[in-house]
Amino acid sequence: MDKTDFQILQILQQKARIPNVEVARAIGMAPSAVLERIKKLEARGVIEGYEVRLNPEMFNCAMTAFIHMGVSDPSLIIETGNAIAAIEQVQEVHFLAGEDCLMAKLKVSGNKELESILRTRIAPITSIKNTKTFIALSTYKESAKIKLPDKTTG
Repeated sequence: MDKTDFQILQILQQKARIPNVEVARAIGMAPSAVLERIKKLEARGVIEGYEVRLNPEMFNCAMTAFIHMGVSDPSLIIETGNAIAAIEQVQEVHFLAGEDCLMAKLKVSGNKELESILRTRIAPITSIKNTKTFIALSTYKESAKIKLPDKTTG
């Protein structure tokens, strides 16, 4: 990737729906050249996709919970992670270093929905030996953006 690719990525991380013409204008290129670069970045897997960020309060799922799950057998981490990932309210699942455990982030309507998920979707997974749930009281930052190397100069 060159300096121009990084400029395009920085712009797209700020506003994924920005018209091609505006990206081209911002970096001083033809719109067709920018579109070609974006398609190449997508084809190479640099750009994995585009998502709309919805306001969770508008859809009655403003509670954020993190569930730390101990897994009984390290050979079951992937299978267990995929089972957790299949739960619709789960936004993220991570395998954590240091212990045989997974951490999931959920968006739910409240305590009752969270309890239902714990009882009916997570508890039946036999490879999960224990859980510890944390509820976020406030969120100060939530983003899928990553820090890009500063390749915009030179």
